[in-house]
Amino acid sequence: MMIADDQGETDVPHLQPRQADILEIARRDGRVEVERLSSHFGVTPQTIRKDLNELCDMEKLQRVHGGAMFPSSTVNLAYQSRRDLASGGKARIAGAVAAMIPNNASVILNIGTTTEQVAHALRRHEGLLAITNNLNVAFILSEAEHVEVVVAGGMVRKSDRGIIGAAAIDLIRQFKVDFAVIGTSAIDEGGELLDFDYREVRVSQVILKQARKKILVADAMKFQRRAPVQIGRLADMDTFVTDAQPPRQIGEICRQARVELVVAE
Repeated sequence: MMIADDQGETDVPHLQPRQADILEIARRDGRVEVERLSSHFGVTPQTIRKDLNELCDMEKLQRVHGGAMFPSSTVNLAYQSRRDLASGGKARIAGAVAAMIPNNASVILNIGTTTEQVAHALRRHEGLLAITNNLNVAFILSEAEHVEVVVAGGMVRKSDRGIIGAAAIDLIRQFKVDFAVIGTSAIDEGGELLDFDYREVRVSQVILKQARKKILVADAMKFQRRAPVQIGRLADMDTFVTDAQPPRQIGEICRQARVELVVAE
């Protein structure tokens, strides 16, 4: 039996049963890891790596460190899958960003699992004013005694509790803040910052305009992803915080544009 992929095409006839199962797991979860697949199927990691290499050669998956991802340039991964991916790296990024933001400052945080980690890291700040269109960020910071939270109004996207639309833009335009902390779904080779929902992108673009200092937060997996809608450019950021050394071309963009590159290793 052949399995149809989400572009309506059909997998090649010689796809092995285990490879078909791996592809289905990747389609469901967004990512697969060698060690987990090895345990799941009761085969060696070398066997799984061979399967992944063949699936990547067929352009069914994309290799990432320790496993592979299901490729998509139009549909984002499920929220919980995004939250779990690179969670350690996101926590390190968040700690680095929290150290940059002083007490008694104002900050806007947009939608994203990395900005949620930043919110966790900011809970001990004092005199902080936080504006967000992310209900998860609002819930995290609402528990902090010395943080005042302003939530943008508008339509709540059920998949991740992000708030999008004109009402959110109108509220954010009322503020001029010290810092914007912006996450992105993908970073292209030329330094373009990309996302999946044009309505979310419009809010993020306004957030950047309303901030004196713009901080981009993105783990290294974002260099391996694609998305269709452009937020802006890396060269327009003041600081870029990531969890591993970026590709040479990205590092060069930061150097030429005088973007502070912080690697939270």
